[in-house]
Amino acid sequence: MDNKKKRLIRDYCYMIIGSLLISIASKNIYDPAGLIIGGVSGISIILRHLFGLPLWLSNTVINIPLFALGYLTKGWKFIARTIFATMLCSFILYVLPDYTLIPADDLFLDSVIGAILMGIGCGLVFAASSTTGGTDLMAAIIQTRFKHISIAKLLQFCDGAVVLWGLQLFGVTKACYAIVSVYIFTKLCDSFIDGMHFAKAVTIISNKGEEISQWIMKELERGVTGIDAKGMYTRQGITMLYCVLSPREVTRVKDQVYSMDDKAFFIISDVREVHGEGFINQNED
Repeated sequence: MDNKKKRLIRDYCYMIIGSLLISIASKNIYDPAGLIIGGVSGISIILRHLFGLPLWLSNTVINIPLFALGYLTKGWKFIARTIFATMLCSFILYVLPDYTLIPADDLFLDSVIGAILMGIGCGLVFAASSTTGGTDLMAAIIQTRFKHISIAKLLQFCDGAVVLWGLQLFGVTKACYAIVSVYIFTKLCDSFIDGMHFAKAVTIISNKGEEISQWIMKELERGVTGIDAKGMYTRQGITMLYCVLSPREVTRVKDQVYSMDDKAFFIISDVREVHGEGFINQNED
């Protein structure tokens, strides 16, 4: 199986698991507690309390006009995945039993556990280049114009507007807990997405540069770049090694480097996202 098919299967697994977590948080935690954290889930909870509409029905109907707008701005490939994730959420909301996972009067636990499930769920869906519609989709559409702002932060703004609407229906106390939940959910979602693309950049200065680079390329199958450098104190030339590794590979490299040269100079820095062979390949999207 080639990498493109593996990535496609992985993305749809992310969407299935993410949609399940989002639906559980919405129907079995937030709805019984009357917490409106935003999004179509929050709007659906408001409509259910006002008019008795099922969550799955509101989730489907509200998203239809957004699908059209998403198609115009993001293209069919993106919106196809969003339609899949949204319809899957609606289906799961339809089949999930009306069961309260956490006592509805324990608002702190409701807000925290709900935010964890929602944050991980949305993080998985976003990582699959999709959304679950609603304010998720709206945030993704807005980001086409404001690329320097993360989807999670735009989502926080959109959800805040829905929380203010819920304030009028459920009161100040629940709105405050909802704001706490939105904050936790946004931070977790952002961290989860960044963590999936997280890597380490390693710079190595050593007299054993050739041996170290050969070991990295052979044992880890990672590329290494040699940069000609000169020590300003010794005035001697040396080849500085630069490579990008996954976090779990850094310890192996560090141990190996110091076993070869205990005087090596070793720098490790965080990399938020890496594109290219062995990491994120845009040609596989």
